[in-house]
Amino acid sequence: MKFAWIDIAVIALYFVVTLAVGMWVSKKAQANLRAYFLGGNTMPWYYLGLSNASGMFDISGTMWLVYLLFIYGLKSLFIPWVWPTFNQIFLMVFLSLWLRRSGVMTGAQWILFRFGESRGATLSHIIVVVFALCSVLGFLAYGFVGIGKFAAVFLPWQLHQDPHTNEMLYGLILTGLTTIYVVKGGMFSVVVTEVIQFIVMTIASVAIGVIAMQAVSGEMIQAAMPAGWDSLSPSWIIEIDWSQRLAEANRRIETDGYSMFGIFLMLVLFKGILVSLAGPAPNYDMQRILSARSPAEAAKMSGFVNVVLIFPRYMMIAGLTVLAMVFFVDELQSMGEHADFEQILPFALGTFLPAGLLGLVVAGLLASFMSTFAATTNAAPAYLVNDIYKRYINSTAKDAHYVKASVLVSLLFVCLGTAIGWFVPSLNTVILWLVSALWGGYTAANVFKWYWWRFNGNGYFASMLTGIVCAMPMMMIDINPLYGFPILFALCVLAGVTVSLLTPPDDMDVLTQFYQRTKPWGWWQPVITTIQHTSPGFRPNSAFYRDIGNVFVGVVWHTAMTAAPIFMVIKQWDAFVIAITLVVCTSVWLNVFWWNPLKREEEADSTAASTASLAAQGDLSSNQKRNVHA
Repeated sequence: MKFAWIDIAVIALYFVVTLAVGMWVSKKAQANLRAYFLGGNTMPWYYLGLSNASGMFDISGTMWLVYLLFIYGLKSLFIPWVWPTFNQIFLMVFLSLWLRRSGVMTGAQWILFRFGESRGATLSHIIVVVFALCSVLGFLAYGFVGIGKFAAVFLPWQLHQDPHTNEMLYGLILTGLTTIYVVKGGMFSVVVTEVIQFIVMTIASVAIGVIAMQAVSGEMIQAAMPAGWDSLSPSWIIEIDWSQRLAEANRRIETDGYSMFGIFLMLVLFKGILVSLAGPAPNYDMQRILSARSPAEAAKMSGFVNVVLIFPRYMMIAGLTVLAMVFFVDELQSMGEHADFEQILPFALGTFLPAGLLGLVVAGLLASFMSTFAATTNAAPAYLVNDIYKRYINSTAKDAHYVKASVLVSLLFVCLGTAIGWFVPSLNTVILWLVSALWGGYTAANVFKWYWWRFNGNGYFASMLTGIVCAMPMMMIDINPLYGFPILFALCVLAGVTVSLLTPPDDMDVLTQFYQRTKPWGWWQPVITTIQHTSPGFRPNSAFYRDIGNVFVGVVWHTAMTAAPIFMVIKQWDAFVIAITLVVCTSVWLNVFWWNPLKREEEADSTAASTASLAAQGDLSSNQKRNVHA
């Protein structure tokens, strides 16, 4: 790909600004561990939301979505539910509130908050740390390889004659640049630089969508798409026939395992709902929730991610797909069975983007890699230093010591991830295993921990251990982790429930403290009864039906927001108006039944905190103090 001097200047300016801002804010992270890992819980929810959206805006995921939209048409909107993309709806409606109320710094620390100090709780704490570190290491290696591969395509300099070595050298350079501001500044640097990266990426995405709309007419799109491509309605079988234009696309539909679409969609919903109910895995998404200033702001942050991420990202995806369908099919057809659909992006960039804008878009694409890599790097020391080193090895050191240890751990994990990435040129299979098999084994234990009081630390450990052990062989055998998920989930449920019932329940004091602070709904009646013996006025969570209704409406809202930019780019205006109308109607519902109750809860929390503070200072009457205590 050829760059004009202005493109190179834009890319260089982006890196200079990112590093300068990251270093400028790094002093705030040096105060203590909470400042390093969570930004001191001082960052506004909209900054955290932009940062979280930036971390999710990874370019490899974007290219996968381009591939899906190109091959499967509008039905591809349902395929990413396998991750699931709608988990942010569960977070914004209730799970972010519950998680942030804990006041902990990491997911592993939350386990001790839930299960206490028993042997089972300790084992559960350790296995969550192991799970988190495995995930971090895998994604760091993936990020290193991804940065190198895409930079070798986009950037014009040939650093080495061997293609693989050339990719790895690019990976080393960009990984090193990213590591500087992440290791130095912790969460402050990550969030501030990711906000900049998200702004750049949004401009790039909108630009690609607009260019596609200007370059391609509605008639050209209709002539290029196969029959059934623009149908959003689910069906039992994928009925898109590419045989007249691109036979390889039909073969991909057969080999991907999505052709029996009805069965696939039921499996996706089954897995997606359970994974969403389990809450976020111990990664950058959880760290953003724990970094929020209050539970209500954590929920707002999760909702804001949907608003700012979906529309611009799908403008890019739809724009790239349209340009490929109209102008790139002949070249893909000439590749035969080796058709590389990932070449759609460099083809579209090199052919249609003017000088200057090309540099901005490439900077944005590199930014998406860097933001994901940065967010993942920040998660590693949070678990190893705070949950292992500080708890079990050195619990009396000063905060400055732990911050320095966190810097060293970050560097260590970057080096380990880089080493794995250097020797493993393709991590697609590993990543599929991480997000489907390993996280599949994570699901059962983390559903029960929220909704069933009798599920104890021993059961959690047994379920997680079963999931990890069963997930290991799935890396070596030829099985789609999605189709293996029901069996894996059933084995984890059996292990967790059996061990929980065969061992004593967790200490009731631990359970009552957990429930009073977190207030989940579910099967908690014995705990609620115990609390009400000493606090008769205590009211449990009664928002189950409201929350489930909001989740259903939120998924419709999320899907409509995803479909709207695609309909806009392919110029199907009637469908676009319907999608926007759905977005508006569901937004009104969520404003009444989610946002307004959230504001009332925030006001109540603020009033209670202020009243308690005054009571502690002796400024209230004795009766008022008794009311505050009650």
